[in-house]
Amino acid sequence: MKHVLAALVENKPGVLSRIINLFSRRGFNIESAAVGETEDPKISRLTVVVEGDDKVLEQVTKQLNKLIDVIKVSDLSSGDMTGRGLALIKVSVDRETMGEIIEISDIFRTKIIDVSPKSLIIEVTGTDEKIMAFIDLMRRFGIKEMAQTGLIALARGAKATTIKKEG
Repeated sequence: MKHVLAALVENKPGVLSRIINLFSRRGFNIESAAVGETEDPKISRLTVVVEGDDKVLEQVTKQLNKLIDVIKVSDLSSGDMTGRGLALIKVSVDRETMGEIIEISDIFRTKIIDVSPKSLIIEVTGTDEKIMAFIDLMRRFGIKEMAQTGLIALARGAKATTIKKEG
């Protein structure tokens, strides 16, 4: 089972490295990790997807909470959440395939962000399933390069993983 964890951490050098090392030392496999600054520049949000049973999830959560730089850890997979990933895909094109690639891109509501005579760079966002379906369709045209982010996610509704400020 996949678990999506959101960790609020202090935004300072070395924090991500310590967290990744924790996973490595314990033998936990990270499927994806995405980190970025929150609305508070002193805090970063790390979204980690890890595969395992509830025992693995409990162990990971306990270990993360022991780290000094970790402020809060939430299991987003246990509740209602919304998440998205991003992929940039450079696809080979020629006169015959350009129209078909653009048509498929429109159906998937992607953005073409770069055009050259021999390639397109396409930005696709969405669920893992949507991104993988788009990638699978693009393979027959020839994928020259590809980069993907990990999942980023937020709890739906009033539930939040942010820290309420005093005052």
